[in-house]
Amino acid sequence: MADARPSPLNRATTALSSPALGAVLTISGLVLPVIGWVVDRVDLRVLLAIQAVLILILAGAHYWTRKNFIQLRRVTNLAAMDDAPYYERVRSQLEAELISDYNEIADGHLRVYAAEVPRLSALLVKTVTDAQAQPQRILAADLTTNPQLLSGRREYISANRRFIDGGGRIDRVFIVHANDLAKQEFADSLLKLIGQHRDLGVTCGLAVRDRLRADQAVDFVVLAGAAALVEEEQGDGEYNRGRSSVYFKGIGRWTDRFEGIWGHGADSAPRILQAYESVARPMLDAGTWDDNRITSTVASL
Repeated sequence: MADARPSPLNRATTALSSPALGAVLTISGLVLPVIGWVVDRVDLRVLLAIQAVLILILAGAHYWTRKNFIQLRRVTNLAAMDDAPYYERVRSQLEAELISDYNEIADGHLRVYAAEVPRLSALLVKTVTDAQAQPQRILAADLTTNPQLLSGRREYISANRRFIDGGGRIDRVFIVHANDLAKQEFADSLLKLIGQHRDLGVTCGLAVRDRLRADQAVDFVVLAGAAALVEEEQGDGEYNRGRSSVYFKGIGRWTDRFEGIWGHGADSAPRILQAYESVARPMLDAGTWDDNRITSTVASL
């Protein structure tokens, strides 16, 4: 296990930026010249040297603090609030939540909820495009229980199109329960969704959720080698639910997980999709859905 203790450099810089030390240095800078003047036995050059050192320490600590911490304005006139104690309680709670969120981001992790999830998904894709993060490749594993959820995320789909138009590549595997694959209505929605993504230029594949290990049946997106968006609770059509995490460290393990789902050769996700689609699509187009035949096909995937 990696040592979680702060490094000597971090401990030193944290100590230098502490308000207590700042106050001590400021007071010392004021008091020492006065003491030297009263005693009249201290070399003026020594006092000036000490003051110069104190000023440099304070300036360095101020610069380090501005560089490493976000500074937010506090209320300057609490008495102006109609109910000051109530306001102060609300302010304290919101400030604590904000600080907690920023501490997580500083550690390379971010949590998002409900309506924030689709908006952040689009933002992450747009940023990969704008930043030209390498490799210009997005790997997406979608736990697909309702194809209409993904097809309705217009901003996200638009960001995908822009990424591909800029020369990027997207590989997306739809992870679906065997029972759902055997249902006519679900199959129709799924293949329409896949057609929509193919029109964007996405390379699509299929994985049967029942065949995967528990650690593979996860909804996640790997954005270049820069970030991984992991959906821990899927939102509904109105985005009233949903919880996701974004990781900016350890992205390689999510890339490896995707590659394990995607596979190679005859057992690859694109080949599995091809085998399913070659049976399901003609039946849907002709209106001749055969439960027995599709069940047999799904069982063989």
